[in-house]
Amino acid sequence: MIELVELTKKFKQIHAVKNVSMFIEKGEIVGLLGPNGAGKSTAISMLSSLMEPTGGDVRYLNKSMLKNPAPLRKVTGMVPQEIALYTELTAEENLRFFGRLYRLRGTELNKKIDEVLEQIGLTDRRKEVVNKFSGGMKRRLNIGVAMLHDPELLIMDEPTVGIDPQSRNYILETVKRLNSEKQMTVLYTSHYMEEVEYLCDRIYILDKGNLIASGTQEQIKSILSTEKTILVQANRLTDEFVNAIKTNPTVNRIIVGEMEITIIVPKEVNIFSWLIKLAEESGLELSSVNIKTPTLEDVFLHLTGRALRD
Repeated sequence: MIELVELTKKFKQIHAVKNVSMFIEKGEIVGLLGPNGAGKSTAISMLSSLMEPTGGDVRYLNKSMLKNPAPLRKVTGMVPQEIALYTELTAEENLRFFGRLYRLRGTELNKKIDEVLEQIGLTDRRKEVVNKFSGGMKRRLNIGVAMLHDPELLIMDEPTVGIDPQSRNYILETVKRLNSEKQMTVLYTSHYMEEVEYLCDRIYILDKGNLIASGTQEQIKSILSTEKTILVQANRLTDEFVNAIKTNPTVNRIIVGEMEITIIVPKEVNIFSWLIKLAEESGLELSSVNIKTPTLEDVFLHLTGRALRD
């Protein structure tokens, strides 16, 4: 349905996106994952024709959209990272305004407003001014605006940033429902690993403008097929304990939390007894030492040497 071909964007000396190629099939939920500053928003701005690439191509149904983006714009709904609403208007007035921009009129527009308000769970708040809404309600209305014209492709740029867990779960379930009931194709960008794991059929991982991994969750996790992830939890951590782990030649990667350490080692390496002895020598109490099932977070740590939100 959509294909990015060696897409590149430079801002003077900054290379924001570097020769990124990816595709989206009709009916998929595709995740674009990466930390802040990875190039996700720049990539989708080029995909949605809001920004002209320095190089490469955006293709819709195998036709380039660079010179004539109208066919792609017509079937695309965009949920931007920053909330794009008129806060002095009511929820219904916002939907009516944006619906008219989509050239919806009369009975058709009224029907779509009712339908969208039901889908985003704001029917009973339709007459309320948006500046009285919580952050989560504004996010949901932002999604509603993008859904008014029944887009084939819904692009969502970090739609759950800065909202409460209840609203976040509501948005995730809404995305799932749109995909299953309307066969809507979704490109979902996030730096929340668990959201992408929950929603997406396939995943692309960006870091510093580079595409560093792509595939299904199973394919990406198989990158760690020769390694294992060990989670060490303690009553406290000391520099002595952490530095000893960092300098152990069998340890490939390490990430340090407040009272836990994640360690990636080759699959054949057994360092359990060494960790227990090290903790005793450092005067620490270990509450648990467990082998974790590989996650996308572990893959990102393996590929970049740092956590996703670092």
